Amino acid sequence: MNFTFNDFGILLKFDMIGTLAIGLISLYIGLLIKKKFKFFYNFGIPAPVIGGILFAIIHLFIRISKIGSIEYTTTLETPFMVAFFATIGLGSSVKALKKGGKLLVIFWLLSGFMTFMQTVIGVSLAKITGINPLLGILAGSVSMSGGHGSAGAFGKTVEGMGVIGASAMALSSATFGLIAGGLLGAPLAIYLIKKNSLKPKDIVGKENIGLKENDEVKTITSDSLLSHIGMLTVIMAIGITFSQYLKSILGIALPSYVGAMFIAILFNNLNIKFKFFSIDRNLVEIIGGVSLNIFLSMALISLRLWELADLALPMFIILFVQVLFMGIFTMFIVFKAMGKDYDAAVMVAGMCGSGLGATTNAMLNMGEVSEKHGYTVNPYIVVPLTGAFLIDIFQMPIIITAINMFSK
Repeated sequence: MNFTFNDFGILLKFDMIGTLAIGLISLYIGLLIKKKFKFFYNFGIPAPVIGGILFAIIHLFIRISKIGSIEYTTTLETPFMVAFFATIGLGSSVKALKKGGKLLVIFWLLSGFMTFMQTVIGVSLAKITGINPLLGILAGSVSMSGGHGSAGAFGKTVEGMGVIGASAMALSSATFGLIAGGLLGAPLAIYLIKKNSLKPKDIVGKENIGLKENDEVKTITSDSLLSHIGMLTVIMAIGITFSQYLKSILGIALPSYVGAMFIAILFNNLNIKFKFFSIDRNLVEIIGGVSLNIFLSMALISLRLWELADLALPMFIILFVQVLFMGIFTMFIVFKAMGKDYDAAVMVAGMCGSGLGATTNAMLNMGEVSEKHGYTVNPYIVVPLTGAFLIDIFQMPIIITAINMFSK
């Protein structure tokens, strides 16, 4: 850490390790706040988001007060971001998709249309309010159905194209979406259940839902950790090279994680068939969770919130319309298309959660409904599979095409 002076007072410069340390401190402060205040737990707001935004607000205050300013070295952001998305790719399999059947296909297609409309809404309102259309894309599918991971990745990509406030816009929109998805999802589903007098069929115990693999729980050792890190880094290296190759031959903006996620999906499905590596799913999940937390912590503490001053009103308008669209879309189209039954209502709660925030939010929403009216299997197969993986088949091409279309 170095001390110098500038127009804002004391300038604190943190190197790569210092930035990691501050990020982890913000993460643990976020965990403490989340434990103390139920609001954050009820809306599924991650600890790194709580702590990171708190640190970003403190930075904004000391900058406005001319006390000082902070510079972070975010070199480690990209490796942790790519590692997280690679673990998502390792969690996908054709075998799991077969369990969803016709309902999964319908829900997936509806989710694809949702991501398209989120991008259209973002771009259209950005033009109407007079801001860069790329910022509208970030306040659309990138941060809504993409969540903080996608927002952090594409925010950096757009910011690298010279768009001021891109990362702040994307991550702030994702945070808004988490809260809005929680406020909208469960109440809307419960309203549909009561209005239509819906009753669950084939109620199961909470422990019997979902797609948990019947893998043996293994003890994590230094050898198993190293082998899995080795596997991931090879996937990441090949994936990043693949992304760079596509960028060079196609001349498009493409985040490095896209290639890594694709290679991870390919590797996982080949590995299921040929079994050349013994993957510990629990360990992969741990590595993914750690990577996401560190990535988000560093991304959020380094937010330059003062860049949002001129974007606040346009951002609010775009996000308000996104929430309005989600309510109308899920209530009048998704509910009917999914069968107008109890499972359909629960899946409405799930789409509101994942479509405005994250898959975790979707699970919290559905859990809130299921606790009151009963657990059934279908929603817990269809929604997580779509939100965690399938939606990217539509979302990535839509976002990448839109960014390259409006960057010219």
